[in-house]
Amino acid sequence: MPPPLFSLGQTVATPGALEALTENFQSPAEFLNRHLGGDWGDCDEHDRKENALGLKEGLRIFSVYHLRNGTKIWVITEADRSSTCILLPEEY
Repeated sequence: MPPPLFSLGQTVATPGALEALTENFQSPAEFLNRHLGGDWGDCDEHDRKENALGLKEGLRIFSVYHLRNGTKIWVITEADRSSTCILLPEEY
């Protein structure tokens, strides 16, 4: 595994995201590792460009992933790298 591109800070997850991960027998670590490595999942081109800028300028980092059953989750690392949250879009 390549070295992480940034720090996650404190990692947290919303109740809905934890429930969805559990239902799909998937671990938060699977998505946090992808996020840390620059695999932004299903982000659109605009968000990919924003993430590239975020890595250079210390801005927010945003990833979009789909669980096995198709449920969408977001992983967001704050600009100051103090925390990273896994959440469902409707919990934003």
